[in-house]
Amino acid sequence: MSTPMMHDVHRDAAAHDMSMRVVNRVALITLNRPAALNALSHEMVRALAALIERCRDDRSIVAVVLRGAGDKGFCAGGDVRALHRMAKAGGRDWLTFFVDEYRLDYAIHTFPKPVVALMDGITMGGGMGLAQGAALRVSTERSKIAMPETRIGFVPDVGATHFLAKLPVELSLYVGLTGATLSGADALVAKLADLSVPSSWLDTFETRLERTDWSGDALRALRTVFAPPCNVVPHAALDSQMPWIVRHFDKRSGVERIAATLRQDLTRDELSREHRQWLQTTLDALTSHSPTMLEVTREALLRGRQMTLAESFRMELGIVTRAIEEGDFREGVRAHLVDKDRRPGWAPASLVEVQRERVLHFLTSPWKRDAHPLADLGEQAD
Repeated sequence: MSTPMMHDVHRDAAAHDMSMRVVNRVALITLNRPAALNALSHEMVRALAALIERCRDDRSIVAVVLRGAGDKGFCAGGDVRALHRMAKAGGRDWLTFFVDEYRLDYAIHTFPKPVVALMDGITMGGGMGLAQGAALRVSTERSKIAMPETRIGFVPDVGATHFLAKLPVELSLYVGLTGATLSGADALVAKLADLSVPSSWLDTFETRLERTDWSGDALRALRTVFAPPCNVVPHAALDSQMPWIVRHFDKRSGVERIAATLRQDLTRDELSREHRQWLQTTLDALTSHSPTMLEVTREALLRGRQMTLAESFRMELGIVTRAIEEGDFREGVRAHLVDKDRRPGWAPASLVEVQRERVLHFLTSPWKRDAHPLADLGEQAD
């Protein structure tokens, strides 16, 4: 549909798998790389950052909507294979990517106008970094939401140590350690989404947007655009799982202890099929993901609960740097995304072998405070 209220405002972005146009004073920004589930390349990060800055400065823009092209995903994360190639090639081009990505995520978190993120379909990793900074996060029945980084020897980043800290501590540990995939309804229960709506409702939001009056509160007006008048949210599996999560993911327990309690409960005879399946799936995650990064992630998630947004990004960048340069990242990507043998050779290979000193090393910044690439982040209050 084309109307006088819809016009192209940034043709150059299209060259970087990104497009933007305006509908009734709202910038609609589309991640346009559907064949790769809209995974973020460095060029896309830079193009999106430029668009966000333009929208911040343009007084005619009252809000921003972030969405993904195609019907399979909002954004599957960063282009991990490209990062793996950069890391193998030597140098630190990969570090520039993360610095730019984190600055972009921070800009969305601190954006002075309402941002809407349409988490329709796969929304993982870097996609969560974009979405969780939005003032209105919309999931659907097609949403698949996760932070699966420990599976490839990495850490939940892009601000995860901050936005997961808003969850109950047991739930934040469960989501961050296991990489469990949440449905749109689960995300609503976990407060990782503000609305959960039928995907078909999003097909027509531009028509409603055209009729929106911006004389009042912009965020309230946006809720009327995206919230159906009669909305029935599907059942959330997380509702029944929460007692199990609280039982096993105690903040005082190390990952080895969590795995031990899961094993112990699996020996019980009276378990329901659903409960047994959850226990086994959760245990499988904790015994197949990188042992080092599981323990590092647990510590980072707990520390993040006491940090500002900027401090969380600085901590994450340090962990990411150590994971790529001296950790399990390269081996994890090789095993799961390059060779696909699904047999990563983690170092060390088991949770019991992970030394506390090694965990603390990953959490120690590689830079002095003033030399940190994100040293200036948060100079104004978070």
